Amino acid sequence: MSSLVELLDVFDVQPASDGSYRGTSDGGTRKVVDGSQLLAQAIVAAAKSTPEKSVRSAHASFCRAVDADAEVAFDVASVRAGRTFADVLVTVRQADRTCALVHVLLDVPQADVIRHAAAPPRPSSPDDALPCEMPLTGRELRIVGVQDVNAADEVGPPELDAWLRYDVIPTRDELAKALLAHFTGHLAISTTMRAHPGIGTELAHRTVSTAVTTIDVMFHEPVSWDGWLLYAHDSTYVGSGMSYVRGQVFAEDDRLIASFGQQGMIRSFVRQAADAAIPVEARL
Repeated sequence: MSSLVELLDVFDVQPASDGSYRGTSDGGTRKVVDGSQLLAQAIVAAAKSTPEKSVRSAHASFCRAVDADAEVAFDVASVRAGRTFADVLVTVRQADRTCALVHVLLDVPQADVIRHAAAPPRPSSPDDALPCEMPLTGRELRIVGVQDVNAADEVGPPELDAWLRYDVIPTRDELAKALLAHFTGHLAISTTMRAHPGIGTELAHRTVSTAVTTIDVMFHEPVSWDGWLLYAHDSTYVGSGMSYVRGQVFAEDDRLIASFGQQGMIRSFVRQAADAAIPVEARL
């Protein structure tokens, strides 16, 4: 996708005659659909299947790569439909191949019994952050204290704070949550690699093989924002070919509106071909 408007259109999957929801995508030069996009589409499909409730969390496992040039089907199965809670399983497939499974929990938000929320873990401001080239018309991205998140010589603590601002903020609850979920898959592996000299996502598919394997996202009601969003990433583990990053999403007024976790694969790449490197606009 080249614009935010196109991205939101892709998220907005439509019902098909067989009861599933259908979506398509342009994966750019990689021709592979990002896992976080599939997560966003599954959130919309689950919400449309259960319109009387609000999406509270989604837990995605990615089994196979999805071809961006082929139609994607989202099969929605109701696991439980209670008065206040509903569990939905979304199977993402192309033809007869299962590509991802997304478990979505929906509920009817209730009045507070008690309430507290974390504050941003590190003080920062979008005014002090550095512009980041991750092209999407309608989105502005700035990274705190890091010039190039993909560089192998960019070394520091295994944490990354990203400020995002969208020209369009969806008014539909499920589309807003889909948009929040989409960026949870973009910087986690870079966060992990930052603590290790000589390795960065610029080496992806050259000397290392990387992929997102699972994403979990929890929405903290009410989910609304105006202006900038802060995605705070912390990598708490990497080893045995896998990494884990936890994150929080804050509105500009410091309200915590979502939390997420991502597991990713980082392994040696057998074939070493410079022309196989992932272009900057497609890197996670």
